[in-house]
Amino acid sequence: MSTYQEYLKGEREQTWRAELRKMTPNKERTTIERVKMPELDPQVRIHYQDREVNLGLTAEQAVLEARRCLDCPTPTCIEGCPVSINIPKFVKNIERGEFLEAAKTLKETSALPAVCGRVCPQEKQCEAQCFYTQKMKKTPVAIGYLERFAADYERESGRMSVPEVAAPNGIKVAAIGSGPASLSFAGDMIKLGYDVTVFEALHEIGGVLKYGIPEFRLPNKIVDVELTNLEKMGVKFERNFIVGKTASFDDLKAEGFAAFFVASGAGLPRFMNIPGENYNGILSSNEYLTRVNLMNAASDAFDTPVLRGKNVAVIGGGNTAMDSVRTAKRLGAERAMIIYRRSRDEMPARVEEVHHAEEEGIEFINLTNPVEYFANERGRVNRMRVQQMELGEPDASGRRSPRVIEGSEYDIDVDLVVVAVGVSPNPLIPSALKELKVSRWGTIEVDKETMQSSIPELFAGGDIVRGGATVILAMGDGRRAAAGMHRYLTGDKTSNHQKSETV
Repeated sequence: MSTYQEYLKGEREQTWRAELRKMTPNKERTTIERVKMPELDPQVRIHYQDREVNLGLTAEQAVLEARRCLDCPTPTCIEGCPVSINIPKFVKNIERGEFLEAAKTLKETSALPAVCGRVCPQEKQCEAQCFYTQKMKKTPVAIGYLERFAADYERESGRMSVPEVAAPNGIKVAAIGSGPASLSFAGDMIKLGYDVTVFEALHEIGGVLKYGIPEFRLPNKIVDVELTNLEKMGVKFERNFIVGKTASFDDLKAEGFAAFFVASGAGLPRFMNIPGENYNGILSSNEYLTRVNLMNAASDAFDTPVLRGKNVAVIGGGNTAMDSVRTAKRLGAERAMIIYRRSRDEMPARVEEVHHAEEEGIEFINLTNPVEYFANERGRVNRMRVQQMELGEPDASGRRSPRVIEGSEYDIDVDLVVVAVGVSPNPLIPSALKELKVSRWGTIEVDKETMQSSIPELFAGGDIVRGGATVILAMGDGRRAAAGMHRYLTGDKTSNHQKSETV
């Protein structure tokens, strides 16, 4: 057995750590500047819906960035990762040039490394826990960039590894919905030997990864590769299948399914209930992005209709709002605006997405909220009245609450408005299972450790539990649910639903 193989088994880890420190002492590591992600020029990318903005690191950039890792004795970065990736291990593999081993390490705990490397908010997760961030007040190791690099390198090398799975145990389990929570759950359960089927209501697998995130951030071909890997592991996918309509839970139980993971998402859009909101040209971000991302409305080769506008306002300040307004720019908007009732510093969108939007000419109108819409004689919105806001006392989340500045109303010309102020849980599953415990917001209540619901054989995670969350948090739910269901199905049938709560 080689020294490298021994390292992978953990038998010579400390030796390797010492050798790596000799190669690049920590003091020298701290002088290396964080890598800058190469990007497509803003004036080029605004004309293409399907051209990715971030271009990925070169091998040289990746190795240099990996060298910044201080090889902490207690790697707090792992604590910040909802799916518990062994970050030091995969980063050190990159530093040694062992790129395929880095990818293999990622796939030990993550079913979607190429996806997470692109859309996970690492700045709030693993990178927020990096020693550089916590102790040195410096820019953290670019863990997300390195994750993307390793996953992309493996895919482009043509040597994709398929994680090992246990021998089949003959127990059938189902995942309802095919978003990141379900895919993470399916990846863990298939490794444990279960017969896993994922049921999806739409014609495409991927959930929010396909319909909610534009290709300039996450190309569909990247998602498809991750899905193919799960299929090679043995996961089955059923499309155009609505659990509760196409077949009931009782029907599926009769087919031999022993347990279920519900990750049906939060696909119901919220509106603001202000005058004129029903005019033509005012739509939810869900509908807008689904038409473009999933139904190819931006392509002349498809007949999917989508409204376009020259003066487009997107209401909201999260990632979905950024995706919507940047999509509008690519569809020809001359003036694309973000209208957000809080300050710029309080926008929940990723800093990188806000930066990219700025580069692309998006206009930010902060501390402003719509109060009424007006339309032309054909019923198409042509103007919106907004009201200026100021920040008051902090609310329950700790953010300062916006309050109205009286007499501050003014009008903005618009011919398309996209409302991105949040979503509500899909009610289909709760309505089909009257005994299922739900919160007053319509989310499924679960034990936060096992993700088990009030129905012992039913587990849940993702937006149907959280009401709206990031891809990586949903994936973490999927992993916890897989562990909890495995314990339940292998004999520990003690129900945890008595301590149910909303995650």
